[in-house]
Amino acid sequence: MKKREFQPLIDTPFGYTLSLISGKWKMVILYLLDEYKIIRYNELQRKIGSITYKMLSSQLKELEQDKLIIRKEYPSIPPKVEYSLSEKGKSLIPILNSMCEWGSKDKPELCQCI
Repeated sequence: MKKREFQPLIDTPFGYTLSLISGKWKMVILYLLDEYKIIRYNELQRKIGSITYKMLSSQLKELEQDKLIIRKEYPSIPPKVEYSLSEKGKSLIPILNSMCEWGSKDKPELCQCI
């Protein structure tokens, strides 16, 4: 029997996907952007609730760097910034939906998926 070579998790498709969505808030942000399509920063912060300004800002920057979300800034005073899912971000929604379905089956007493 041939032994498989050790491969660090990050160098696998699973590890890559996990690196994009890992973090306490990234999946929540992606799910809310899917639900509301376009959302402004303060509205997103209100919908999440317990996230700090600094944490939301850093999570959004990471998601934008990974090309999962689109940040659109309008030249106005005060500045208006809107966030939406990119095509790459939209492609992750079926995965999040599957996680939600699994949770509904495993713990049916919880409320339905977002």
